[in-house]
Amino acid sequence: MMYRDHTRVVQIGDRKIGGGNPILIQSMTNTKTEDVSATVSQILALEAAGCEIVRCTVPTQEAANALREIKKQIHIPLVADIHFDYKMAIAAMENGADKIRINPGNIGGHERIKAVVDVAKERNIPIRVGVNSGSLEKELVEKYHGVTAEGLVESALDKVRIIEELDYNNLVISIKSSDVMMCVKAHELLAEKSDYPLHVGITEAGTLYSGNLKSAVGLGIILYQGIGDTIRVSLTGDPVEEIKSAKRILKTLNLRKGGIEVVSCPTCGRTQIDLIGLANQVETMVQEFPLDIKVAVMGCVVNGPGEAKEADLGIAGGKGVGLLIKKGEIIKKVPEEQLLSVLREELENWK
Repeated sequence: MMYRDHTRVVQIGDRKIGGGNPILIQSMTNTKTEDVSATVSQILALEAAGCEIVRCTVPTQEAANALREIKKQIHIPLVADIHFDYKMAIAAMENGADKIRINPGNIGGHERIKAVVDVAKERNIPIRVGVNSGSLEKELVEKYHGVTAEGLVESALDKVRIIEELDYNNLVISIKSSDVMMCVKAHELLAEKSDYPLHVGITEAGTLYSGNLKSAVGLGIILYQGIGDTIRVSLTGDPVEEIKSAKRILKTLNLRKGGIEVVSCPTCGRTQIDLIGLANQVETMVQEFPLDIKVAVMGCVVNGPGEAKEADLGIAGGKGVGLLIKKGEIIKKVPEEQLLSVLREELENWK
């Protein structure tokens, strides 16, 4: 059964998730939300990389007020992340948040939850109910003898029930854990028990290296089973890196088409250029182009042209000289330092 084809459809700003709609990529700003220009600048960089929904933390009234200004300058839906203070959830919605993320367990009693739900209902703003393995309720930890997938799912469904009893079901669920296999199991259990759209991610995944590996494994297993309507790759670093990784995961699973695929050789003793630096520069540059082609970056002029045959476009370099290769044919020889600009020119005029 393809779960994501049968989840409820939820509207976030001008985008729809669930019900078989494309899986959208999310990220979160790490600027101070109160600093409008820094936050807008980061969101625009995220948009350029392919981010489709962005989340900002709203810890203060000043941050809530900033949302109004931020919204005027960005082009993707904005989610307000709320911890503890229910008044911030209300203020965020009043200032134009397209969705709010709360854990009903930590914003106070029934009256406070009701106050938030009432405003969401009035404005038809979706609520993402977020449960994290790090903040699982004591009684559930005791019931299941530790933090478990079963406990996470029970906690999430308890929170959902609280909001449903307030006659509101415009909801998205996220259950996150830094334990990859626990996270996988929790999603498998939840997908069987609920038809709300799921936002999927491995929380506190870590640095660029370990975070990417954990996210690729965890998200790969979950998404391959037809589970997940939006995703975030959580990395300690520049959030633009999260988008690049998320796009690659979706493309690898054939869940998304388009976007330039960069292939590069693993380097060897013949490599006579800074191939690692060049490949990274190419990978960043190609994000700008909405082309569905393969670009090869090769480290030597011996095997480069042959290995680049499979690609639509390729560059190979060595001893200060670079080759531009198109559909397996060498079409230009240029000084090594011009390789990147020559490649860019080809992409700009690609037909």
